[in-house]
Amino acid sequence: MPGWTWAPAVAVDYTAERDTAKAAEGRDLYHVLEDTFDLTGRRKRDPVHTLRRILVHSTGNARGQAAARDKRLAGAKNDLDKVVAGAGGRFYGTEAEIAARIGVIAQARRVGDVLRTQITTDQAGRPVLTWWFDPDVLAEQAAADGWYALLTNIDAHTADAAQVLIDYKDQSAVERRYGDFKGPLAAAPMFLKDNKRIAALLTVICLALLVICLALLVFCLIEREVRRRLGGDGKMTGLYPDNRRLRPTGRMILSHLADLQMIPATATGPPIVRISSGVQAHLLELLGIDETRPRRLSR
Repeated sequence: MPGWTWAPAVAVDYTAERDTAKAAEGRDLYHVLEDTFDLTGRRKRDPVHTLRRILVHSTGNARGQAAARDKRLAGAKNDLDKVVAGAGGRFYGTEAEIAARIGVIAQARRVGDVLRTQITTDQAGRPVLTWWFDPDVLAEQAAADGWYALLTNIDAHTADAAQVLIDYKDQSAVERRYGDFKGPLAAAPMFLKDNKRIAALLTVICLALLVICLALLVFCLIEREVRRRLGGDGKMTGLYPDNRRLRPTGRMILSHLADLQMIPATATGPPIVRISSGVQAHLLELLGIDETRPRRLSR
């Protein structure tokens, strides 16, 4: 967002999860500005909604966008230098061939907005390519690095700009549960054409909603209990073959416990749970499950 200055920006007291183990000077910083945005509909008679617009600057995003732009420019420079060297030769013998190649490079490297070219001819009548990147456009892009906008209808008395950003950052937990609902819990979408079938499906969904919510609740509680019992940063090893440390998710936990085998009780002995790996025993311990204690089902 060219033109914005840091003077009115407000620092946000927020630390990304990926930066919790870093020193304070190595963490990404967030700043916010606020104005309004008029949201119009598709039709002229649609009402106009004025919303709060929170302009967020992230140093991490700025660093990533700058690195990505530098990589695109370096790739385009390499390709264009080859065209310059080959101008007037076998593959780029005419202005049309050079112009066609420039178009391909600009599209593939996504530098069409900053690339400027000029094709001339030398004394021998051979085409000569001169190119450069527009410094003004590059300056505008650099000024916009790290900025993005959030729209909200939350009243300013309920949440200021900084709190809106913090709430936005926390939405990943909710979205992750939607992913769990569609993934490990195997709640696949259904597409119906008949109204009667839609009504019937809604009835079934209402009847099964309690069971689905309980399943999702148990899924979340398993993840929460394991992380709570781990303490500290909530990370453990053994979940991946490379033995990296990471925070276990419900999907990972159930995946490792999925191949547990239980031998039913007999007249002379209790049921036995077969554990095939150390991580299974560790997860059962974190969940407070004693696999050696006999259990009986009541009738």
